[in-house]
Amino acid sequence: MTPAGLRIATYNLQKCVGIDMRRRPDRSLSVIAGLDAQIVVLQEADKRLPPRPAALPLAMAEAEGWRIPSFGGPGGSIGWHGNAMLVRPDVALRATRHIELPGLEPRGAILAEFDTALGPLRVVGVHLGLVRRFRLLQMAAIQRHLARLAPMPTVLTGDFNEWRGGAALAAAAGDIRFIATPPSFPAPRPVARLDRIGLCGGCAAPPPARSPPSPRTSPPTTCRSGPT
Repeated sequence: MTPAGLRIATYNLQKCVGIDMRRRPDRSLSVIAGLDAQIVVLQEADKRLPPRPAALPLAMAEAEGWRIPSFGGPGGSIGWHGNAMLVRPDVALRATRHIELPGLEPRGAILAEFDTALGPLRVVGVHLGLVRRFRLLQMAAIQRHLARLAPMPTVLTGDFNEWRGGAALAAAAGDIRFIATPPSFPAPRPVARLDRIGLCGGCAAPPPARSPPSPRTSPPTTCRSGPT
């Protein structure tokens, strides 16, 4: 953490399987460590089939100095519907919850509130559906949930699965404004902005960066963000 901001990253782990088809959570953690982020929002952190054990082992992440907030996932899950967060010890956790999302696929969002050196901050992690109609319904459900909460600087980030420009997604997001993010998928030659970052409630951020490609499917995206 720096006086200028808080670095937040989003990263689709693809269950820690790289483009070489090897499951290497140690490699994923090495990539994450290189981001120098205080909060990392993860997608596909669990394996696909029930009881959805963690693809990124809890003990391995903790050994690297991360705290993993609980979001009520069953079994060995480290999150909720594959969404999880890694948090550095210098960021104090206030509360967590998960958000049920509509759609044919099982989807959910996670929400955590923190006390940071810059003040309170809410972070919402998402992995939206593959069908555009349901993505818009899911985005609207998240917006309704946030509207019921006390005002707080908020970062909404994750894999939105949106291949188009995002105008409809932004309209469903209400007062959440999406900042310009670089293409992030696929990693060897990114053409799609699947990974996005939205801000509201007094958050500000410079343009985020895409990390260099490494042997995995989707690169992490980072931004420095914080209450203003």
